[in-house]
Amino acid sequence: MKLVLLSGGSGKRLWPLSNDARSKQFLKVLENERGEMESMVQRVWGQIKGAGLADSAVIATSKVQVEILQNQLGGVPIIVEPERRDTFPAIALAASYLYAQGVSLDETVCILPVDPYVDDLFFDRIRDLEGALHNSGAKMALMGVNPTYPSSKYGYIVPTSEGDGSGYKTVGRFTEKPSEDQAERLIEQGALWNCGVFAFKLGYMMDTLLREGMPIQYEELLARYASLEKISFDYAVVEKEPHIAVIPYDGYWKDLGTWNTLTENMGLERIGKGTLSDDSSNTHLINELDIPVTIIGISDAIVAVSPDGILVSDKAASPRVKDMVKAGQRPMYEERRWGWYRVLDYTKFDDGTEVLTKRIGLGAGKNLGYRKHMHRTDVWTIISGEGTLVKEGTITPVKAGDVVTIEPGTYHCLKASQDIEYIEVQKGIVVQEEDFEEMFSSWQDIESHCSGREAKVAGAGQSAR
Repeated sequence: MKLVLLSGGSGKRLWPLSNDARSKQFLKVLENERGEMESMVQRVWGQIKGAGLADSAVIATSKVQVEILQNQLGGVPIIVEPERRDTFPAIALAASYLYAQGVSLDETVCILPVDPYVDDLFFDRIRDLEGALHNSGAKMALMGVNPTYPSSKYGYIVPTSEGDGSGYKTVGRFTEKPSEDQAERLIEQGALWNCGVFAFKLGYMMDTLLREGMPIQYEELLARYASLEKISFDYAVVEKEPHIAVIPYDGYWKDLGTWNTLTENMGLERIGKGTLSDDSSNTHLINELDIPVTIIGISDAIVAVSPDGILVSDKAASPRVKDMVKAGQRPMYEERRWGWYRVLDYTKFDDGTEVLTKRIGLGAGKNLGYRKHMHRTDVWTIISGEGTLVKEGTITPVKAGDVVTIEPGTYHCLKASQDIEYIEVQKGIVVQEEDFEEMFSSWQDIESHCSGREAKVAGAGQSAR
């Protein structure tokens, strides 16, 4: 069995911590058994490893999430979507990738979200999907959660039979987010919550692509990805397939997609600087800034503070935040493969010049790419740590207190020998993340390039400018 974890979506329901670059699965708000804070994706990947499934798993995600996945999980296998185009194109790309890797057409492929909040038995139950496919003769097998209450927030899988005693049922129909009264009647009929987990044979997906006139070769599908229809796998495939089996899962499962559901499972009432009074019952504070927050006499609330903004909301009303967040707002905090950055200030002057100020953290042993900016000047002030600067082939040691100026068109990079933090001031007519041309990303390639050019090594006493 091959596992494909879908990691997508943009962050609105958990604003201001989540944004277009940092979706809910990357928020480090869950406490693990060691008392450390971890994200949903870190928790799930740890469970997959514990179940012995990591060697068979791959994560499908858009290119904007690649670096944060690498930052949080390390060198996990990733299938990169050139852009977000919903779940059917993402699963099609993943299937063609597996096919290109030589995976048998008879191999079972299981699709699941990257962020379910479940107990470990969930992943043992996933193994049973393969047997359900074989025993039922169905084209697809789903896993449904036994409902614990009549929820109007979830979709329901409605079975038509109990199967033949092999542990599966035959799917009759789907009902998407019914009223609570309808949900109660569905539960009486044996309906299950649809948790977004399903399996099929790889050959089934290849046949689907051919039937839809899509290429099955990975490189060709990748090249045509931008032209694919934005459509969910449910609408494109599942609802059209007449032969589907479902297996029930009777363990713990929850979608931590809103502040009220997330805080129920956080374990801590306060993360970050701040104080809650004793009479602030069932109130949670999450503060990513260095400014302390004090909450007095406010109950059943969420207070979330990040560089993107501040949210103060009654928990029951918190799902409405997605309708109030301004679309297209620039993320003020991002995690990258090498560390993180936080936007401190942005100013645009009357003459069109822009100035963007960031605080940047570069992890020990990590490096920036060897790149140049075309339209801006960067000035770095090293706050703490030590590392190595490469600037147009010249290698220079840098440490706290050093100031580095990077002119437009200058190839440069920085490697940290110990954790480095620095302030970066970007100035130019165009100040954008996309303003760069990168020559190399790995330090080995950068060193090799500099050696080939007979790079000059500047002494510690020389100016980094």
